[in-house]
Amino acid sequence: MDPRPGGRQAMIRRLLIANRGEIAVRVARTCRELGIEVVAVYSTADRDAAVLALADASVCIGPPSAKDSYLNIPNIVEAARQAGADAIHPGYGFLSEDPDFAEICVDNDLIFVGPAPEVMARLGNKAVVRGLMARAGLPLLPGTQDPVETVEDGERIAAEIGYPVIIKAAAGGGGRGMAVVPAKHEFRPAYNATRAAAHAVFRDSTVYLERFLTDARHVEIQILCDRHGNGIHLGERDCSIQRRRQKLVEEAPSTRLDPALRDEMGAAAVRGAAGVGYTGAGTMEFLVDGDGRFYFMELNARIQVEHPVTEMVTGVDLVAEQLRIAGGEPLSLKQDDVTITGAAIECRINAEDPASAFAPTPGLLERLDLPAGPWTRVDAGYLAGARVSPFYDSLLAKVVVWGPDRPAALARMDRSLAEIRVDGKGISTTAAFHRAVLNHPVFAAGEHTIGFVDELAGEQAASEGGRPARLD
Repeated sequence: MDPRPGGRQAMIRRLLIANRGEIAVRVARTCRELGIEVVAVYSTADRDAAVLALADASVCIGPPSAKDSYLNIPNIVEAARQAGADAIHPGYGFLSEDPDFAEICVDNDLIFVGPAPEVMARLGNKAVVRGLMARAGLPLLPGTQDPVETVEDGERIAAEIGYPVIIKAAAGGGGRGMAVVPAKHEFRPAYNATRAAAHAVFRDSTVYLERFLTDARHVEIQILCDRHGNGIHLGERDCSIQRRRQKLVEEAPSTRLDPALRDEMGAAAVRGAAGVGYTGAGTMEFLVDGDGRFYFMELNARIQVEHPVTEMVTGVDLVAEQLRIAGGEPLSLKQDDVTITGAAIECRINAEDPASAFAPTPGLLERLDLPAGPWTRVDAGYLAGARVSPFYDSLLAKVVVWGPDRPAALARMDRSLAEIRVDGKGISTTAAFHRAVLNHPVFAAGEHTIGFVDELAGEQAASEGGRPARLD
């Protein structure tokens, strides 16, 4: 499948997008450029979804609850059969990393846009993946490669590793199922709470431990691997601006990496992916300490929310490459073809109230004015007049900008954020929070770490005379 508009079509003719919101719109747009017909699915809460206007066909797959709609595998597969789709793109979240869903797609003669089911099954347990990556020669933080079965075992291992430690759900993802434990007396309640949360969210209470780095950056490498043995990386994205392990701001390139470290991390990511037989678009996540040492964290077997950052600095359409790979074609480019030009930043604009611990603020979008202008991209899943549902995540849109260098990109993002106007009863957004982050001298200097948002909240509390922080 040629990734250029009007390019040659391969196996995929009609694609069902098993997702909602901005990622459904994003996938639909590339399909339009490639001449692939689009089938959109929606719940009864999403009857006014923006993706429906881009689709050749649409099918309602159930009531608002995700388990009855976007997680309802029989309904999604039946929708694909009804609409005559020959492929399914899972987007991110929901069923995107569910090996059972991938296998059911294959069993129903549907191309699954992602890695093979057996590969995805291997990647489903992050503790097991640590072992696989260790065998591939990737550096790991001190921690366990096997599940921690009892709290007593966990306390013993944590003492050996040294505090602080982080407890992680083996089946976790998206920043959920994690707890940082600063000291021994906090381990037992954190261990029990993390296991309970992991069982509730992922139906798997297995956890593992890692040493937690306090002065670190969260840096991920975008990879592409086809079925012909080719694998490349497209540089990094810095995702260190986080709240409770949820990414808020992403940028490329990272201010902590030099070209030599970028090449070393990229080569390690491709090597690790090849070692597990990975195919498709994926992301290797690492922590990078203040001395430039990097440590493998996890492999995400899907397109990422922040993928537009990489697209902006490389000019590569990652969704088009996903479709090419799923259709059995080789990658359209080699490693030497990848160049990083300028700088890009993405801010996730959520319907949340930063002054109330980022509580979601669903409601009717009476007004939705999003930015535009030179080198400004907005991926949105809503239109004015739509209702932000309490049943799903609160992401309204992603604002992504490019500049010839980081200061220019920061200025462009600040201008873009200032253009956002959202009105609706009870609806707040994170736009002002993002402006506070971007204009902070520590972030502007590129000296922030994964603890920056907590530090910013502390500064806010101090400036308000000890009142609760508005940013956390």
